Amino acid sequence: MKKPTTSRKSRTDWERVDALPDDKIDFSDTPKITPEMFARAVVRRGFKPVARKEQLTIRVDSDVLAWYKRQGPGYQTRINALLRAYMQEHARKTA
Repeated sequence: MKKPTTSRKSRTDWERVDALPDDKIDFSDTPKITPEMFARAVVRRGFKPVARKEQLTIRVDSDVLAWYKRQGPGYQTRINALLRAYMQEHARKTA
């Protein structure tokens, strides 16, 4: 087994950091928060846990998968959203 290349012990002087006044903190490398960032934010009131996802193997037609992948990152999330919408609509019709 390889020896870890980093130490688990922090070498940060936390007492000095805690004593540092806010106006002395350098935020020059921190991106500015824009209205667009807030528009994309997700509010989770009550901090209910997000439903756990299961990993599975599923066979789909190669052209279907290729189409979803061409839509860009998040294609698995979009497939899940469509499956959920179908499930909810089916449940609504049978209720």
